Amino acid sequence: MAKLLLLHAPHVIPRFSSSSRSLVSAAALYRRPLLVNPQFSHIGPRLRSPYNRRFSARAFDDSPASSTEMEKEKQEQLLDGVSGKKDEDYPTGEMEYENRNAWEIFVVKLRMLFAYPWQRVRKGSVLTMTLRGQISDQLKSRFNSGLSLPQLSENFVKAAYDPRIAGVYLHIDPLSCGWGKVEELRRHILDFKKSGKFIVGYISICGLKEFYLGCACNELYAPPSAYSFLYGLTVQASFLGGVFEKVGIEPQVQRIGKYKSAGDQLSRKNISEENYEMLSVLLDNIYANWLDGVSDSTGKKREDVENFINQGVYEIEKLKEEGLIKDIRYDDEVIAMLKERLGVEKDKKLPTVDYKKYSGVKKWTLGLSGGRDQIAIIRAGGSISRVKGPLSTPGSAIIAEQLIEKIRSVRESKKFKAAIIRIDSPGGDALASDLMWREIKLLAETKPVIASMSDVAASGGYYMAMAANTIVAENLTLTGSIGVVTARFTLAKLYEKIGFNKETISRGKYAELLGAEERPFKPEEAELFEKSAQHAYQLFRDKAALSRSMPVDKMEEVAQGRVWTGRDAHSRGLVDALGGLSRAIAIAKQKANIPLNKKVTLVELSRPSTSLPDILSGIGSSVIGVDRTLKGLLDELTITEGVQARMDGIMFQQLGRDSLATPIIDLLKDYLSSLR
Repeated sequence: MAKLLLLHAPHVIPRFSSSSRSLVSAAALYRRPLLVNPQFSHIGPRLRSPYNRRFSARAFDDSPASSTEMEKEKQEQLLDGVSGKKDEDYPTGEMEYENRNAWEIFVVKLRMLFAYPWQRVRKGSVLTMTLRGQISDQLKSRFNSGLSLPQLSENFVKAAYDPRIAGVYLHIDPLSCGWGKVEELRRHILDFKKSGKFIVGYISICGLKEFYLGCACNELYAPPSAYSFLYGLTVQASFLGGVFEKVGIEPQVQRIGKYKSAGDQLSRKNISEENYEMLSVLLDNIYANWLDGVSDSTGKKREDVENFINQGVYEIEKLKEEGLIKDIRYDDEVIAMLKERLGVEKDKKLPTVDYKKYSGVKKWTLGLSGGRDQIAIIRAGGSISRVKGPLSTPGSAIIAEQLIEKIRSVRESKKFKAAIIRIDSPGGDALASDLMWREIKLLAETKPVIASMSDVAASGGYYMAMAANTIVAENLTLTGSIGVVTARFTLAKLYEKIGFNKETISRGKYAELLGAEERPFKPEEAELFEKSAQHAYQLFRDKAALSRSMPVDKMEEVAQGRVWTGRDAHSRGLVDALGGLSRAIAIAKQKANIPLNKKVTLVELSRPSTSLPDILSGIGSSVIGVDRTLKGLLDELTITEGVQARMDGIMFQQLGRDSLATPIIDLLKDYLSSLR
């Protein structure tokens, strides 16, 4: 499903009755003065912060330049990004496995001897982990179910150095996370192999994401009955224009930017040329990255991998014949093979430790604790809102007031040498995004701030990131999405069909701009609606240009609501470097003048809550608060206050997957999600 709701005014719903929610107020969100050279407040107005990005003078120069100069500048920006640095100028953050000396080995053994019973692991154990479904970018407590990318990543690192761990047995089930997290996991699999220990993968439903991870293992196995869905990638776009027409609802959509497709879902019956172009480029990037990765891992030519996909192979035996998997075996047969490899007797059980228990093993026990210098990690995942709502659960959304509190604590603390803002968000409330942008910008005046993007950091998510000194994204992170769309529903025909009538009494020329859904816009209202949207877009675009030290006309070329992959965003100056969290940490050390080979302590400020209310929040809303939950859900679906800076989900599907889903369910789900 492809809907790009990037930066827009509220979907205007009939229950809006007050002109105080008018889109005109959007301009007020951006009236804060833009700081060209933020300064240290305690030093003086003329001394610039050493942590700020260099601003190009041409960003504020309207004088004409020769075509040769402009072309040269364009090429330099495309190659080097706006920061004046090439990707290779930043440290890679690549893991280098280091063998330990005798003293270090002795200390680790001594610590393991005195470890708590629940942190002890039998020597020669195999770490077993199952990758399945959603993978959160947030830390999870022992009371939370589901997988956490930070804890998965840490487990790979710990297992590489843990003398008690002989190897990893990785079950890979269908995944629902984005390609950014898949890239991060694949990187950790490849890094783990540097330790010389084995990592064996097992896959029963072979989709593109699952195989992309599995082929990075030393060996990959599958049962005889495994499903193969290596058919390719698809992206789908649904449109409600025909549905609304039949029921008598007329969406009045104002779209700013030729790639703005969020309004298309409400008003069109088919895909626009611009939306088709954008989605095709995204699809090409993802598919090309997949082919390159599989080719590197299997040692096969890229053309051969693509030809195999185009054969429409569904038999798992074909994967073995082509050397894409090691062998066809059941799970118990793989375990028997591992027992034989580790010298475990046939009648004995293979010593294993699972993901949950191993997550409790402390890095200190393994001699992996950091140094004295500390770097703060602030995680921001989910849709953006200003305050905590009745349905909010810890870690499920970015609550501006909570995140701002964390950012300020880092700014006011002298113990942190740098900060990393880890973003996994399609955006949300524009005011909240701007307030967080301001706080991140203030933090960047006092110490280095690195933005690290996960699956998606678009629209409001990108808004936050552009306040950082350096932006790091995965190759397939979805980012950018700088644009505006506003929409209001006119229900006159629907009211007529059902015999409903509504009369509005107002004071003020534009009081009914968003409140009188029983009639279309008057000419002067339509004009104001358009002007306010144009103004909101220009302010967003100009702030992005300023933050990226880019001329406004240059930013206009890459804005217009277009979503980019991290790789394309990097070549166009929206991103500084490509990589995961490890690279963001290395860049933070470099910016803070910490030697790259020196250990640092990473302090997670978004640690999961273990308070009883938070533990019970998930079951409380579904067991003892059903009526309140449903009421809150309906309120959220029908009332949206303020301008939104949101990119609605782009879902890339593999053919043959989600076979039980129906178009009607998808349509309704998409429509409801667009109203959030």
